[in-house]
Amino acid sequence: MSTDSRIYRPWPIALVIGLAAQILFLINLARPTKPVFDETHYVTAANYLLRLNGPLNIEHPLLGKEMIALGIMLFGGNSFGWRFFSTIAATAVVMGVFAIGWLVIGRVRPAAFAALFAILNFTVFIQARIAMLDGFMAAFTVTGIAALIWAMQTPSEQPARLWRRLALAGVLFGLAVGAKWAAVPFVAFAVLAIMFVPADDAPALHRRRVTAVLLFGGLSLTAYFITFAPAFFYASDPLTLATLLPFQATMYAQQTQALPPHTYQSVWWTWPLDIRPIWYLYEPVDGAVRGILLVGNPAIMWGGLVAVAACVFAASQARSRAAGVMAGLWIAAYLPWVIIPKKIGFFYYYYLPSIFLCLALAAAFDHFGKGRLRHADAWFAGLAGVLFLYFYPIISAEALPNDQAFLHWMWFFSWR
Repeated sequence: MSTDSRIYRPWPIALVIGLAAQILFLINLARPTKPVFDETHYVTAANYLLRLNGPLNIEHPLLGKEMIALGIMLFGGNSFGWRFFSTIAATAVVMGVFAIGWLVIGRVRPAAFAALFAILNFTVFIQARIAMLDGFMAAFTVTGIAALIWAMQTPSEQPARLWRRLALAGVLFGLAVGAKWAAVPFVAFAVLAIMFVPADDAPALHRRRVTAVLLFGGLSLTAYFITFAPAFFYASDPLTLATLLPFQATMYAQQTQALPPHTYQSVWWTWPLDIRPIWYLYEPVDGAVRGILLVGNPAIMWGGLVAVAACVFAASQARSRAAGVMAGLWIAAYLPWVIIPKKIGFFYYYYLPSIFLCLALAAAFDHFGKGRLRHADAWFAGLAGVLFLYFYPIISAEALPNDQAFLHWMWFFSWR
């Protein structure tokens, strides 16, 4: 059976999972009706962009703010409008996770469980319901990875399909960087993959690697720079072709400037352990005390680390390609923060690695779930689901009985 003949069969299941995720993300999306956490920056910048007033929030590229502005344009300057496309981005993450699981493992069950774990990992749910840039960056990165793997699986006798799929991957990676520069390392990793993945795993790339890199890199850069198009029409300080490249240096200077300490800052080694989450909201709003705690689902966050270790073991001892890829994705997403940590870090920087934990879990259950453990993935999903329901009131801004109600969910002092 060829790779291509398998590709389309799982899409009805993927679409059902995606639809379920989208419905979940939309429930009470407008709650709270006021901007929360970094929405205060990005919604203001999106409104500036919508009116083409001039540059604002120049430390980040434009695409994420353009998506927020599009939601405001379509649905109005309200909380539903500025958050709507974040739900679309999160659904794209869920379906991208499914696609990666299917393409790498080749079976629907682990792909479906990977997508389910992504839905149940609080990070995806919460970022789906807030107007921040990370959700858009993650959506384009995850779908870009899926497109790149799809391209690499192209049969050698179908070079035209290879170029189309590589072009899609290049555009998606460029858009990821256009949302937030945190995606830049993945562009580099993608180029390394194109150059060095063995011919058996990427048959159509054999003898075409240099051309493939040029196509991928050229389209990534083109897509990235196109996202700056609105800035050429600002009423004040518009970009020009002469200032476009120097503006990148200005953005870099803004991103690397010294920042004052922050209540919710944390260091990279604490993120996988769920040590220091972030209160996006905890205050009286819309007639009740409400809270949104960016924290990972403990089962997925901690179990995912075990799964990454298990995948590394399976890749090294059993030569499991699928396990190696899934462990590699988590390592690739987390390692840049270890090597080049920012002066001040926050738990939401771990958003991409937290997504790849879901794929590592699915791959580990698929590899080791034999005999008595053959239903372990379902039992684990049940545990993750119970924890999702337990934490739902403080990840969805439900009304709480009083201002001390949050203590019910504070497993550790560092969570307060």
